[in-house]
Amino acid sequence: MSVTMPNALPDPDHDHLFYDGVPAKRLIAWLVDVIIVTAITFTLGLLTLSLLWWVWPLVYIAVDLIYRSATIATGSATYGMRLMAIELRGPTAARLSRGEAVLHTLLFMVAMGFMVLQVISILMMAIGARHQGLHDLLLGTVAMNRPR
Repeated sequence: MSVTMPNALPDPDHDHLFYDGVPAKRLIAWLVDVIIVTAITFTLGLLTLSLLWWVWPLVYIAVDLIYRSATIATGSATYGMRLMAIELRGPTAARLSRGEAVLHTLLFMVAMGFMVLQVISILMMAIGARHQGLHDLLLGTVAMNRPR
């Protein structure tokens, strides 16, 4: 006997418009987010008279965690994702809650920290029907074109 979880996400075979172009949009959104987080971290370094630059990696990770968690929790997308008109949805097709946003961000950061996990995630986004990364698959989330 097997139990299947209900999934309210659009079917990529029937509603392919929700997933068209998502991998490229995710890449561009990620680049925009990296620029934003780098600018925030650099500004914090300037405001502290370069004291935070001594611990740049730690500050960058903290800023990235706060930025991604906060933006995903408030609009189910980072500013880069919003610019590219994509958003994250949970398994019930609802926007992510604050807890889900933090968990998604933590799993994303773990995948970014290990080359093997990142390569697997990129391949999954490139060839999967829903273009889910490894962290998305674990949570049941999906990045899709914003419904109009």
